[in-house]
Amino acid sequence: MSSDLTRDAVLKAAFPAINGFRPSTTTAAGLSAKRLFDLLFGILLLLIAMPVMVLVSLAIALDSPGPILFCQKRTGQNGKTFPIFKFRSMRVVEKSAAVRQALAGDARITRVGRVIRKLSLDELPQLFNVIAGQMSLVGPRPHAIVHDEYYGAVLASYAVRQLVKPGITGWAQVNGSRGPTPDIEDMRQRVELDAWYVANHSVALDLKILVRTPLAVLSGRNAH
Repeated sequence: MSSDLTRDAVLKAAFPAINGFRPSTTTAAGLSAKRLFDLLFGILLLLIAMPVMVLVSLAIALDSPGPILFCQKRTGQNGKTFPIFKFRSMRVVEKSAAVRQALAGDARITRVGRVIRKLSLDELPQLFNVIAGQMSLVGPRPHAIVHDEYYGAVLASYAVRQLVKPGITGWAQVNGSRGPTPDIEDMRQRVELDAWYVANHSVALDLKILVRTPLAVLSGRNAH
């Protein structure tokens, strides 16, 4: 069975009424175009962001003891795990089975961490993940593996998110579903937005999402 047929079967079973969904629209050429888009724009954005990344690194080092970068396993396309990179924004690095989502006023977040999380600067090291081919610039945001396991067990449609590469930003994030998901309904809404993206993604849509991302970040909505 081809990957296109697998994608179509899961999408139809999970969201048969997704607007605009047409079976087997993802082609090898389309995937190659998306990878080329990610590689070219990923390198360009990394070069542009490098001075900011240096300043953030210095601020983290001066603000609190600990590593500058935070690395944790995430689930990528087709269930494959990979190490995701972020700037450290907390005083502790959780490695236990129980990973708590950051909430407003979370005491674990450092002074610098509050700023870089609000502006999503902590996500900039993921440009290296994009260039390495583990992530895309645009796609469903990857969650902690323990959260994947939990929500995957209670939401039948959750696995739809893993039919494409996870992204630094996504359709859900520019449509208000950013930050923590304190209850199941919050996650259900995010999954529906992610599923719409999986069914309709294209280079043109990715470009539109990238243009809208700074506005979503500056709004500060649900950023903790």
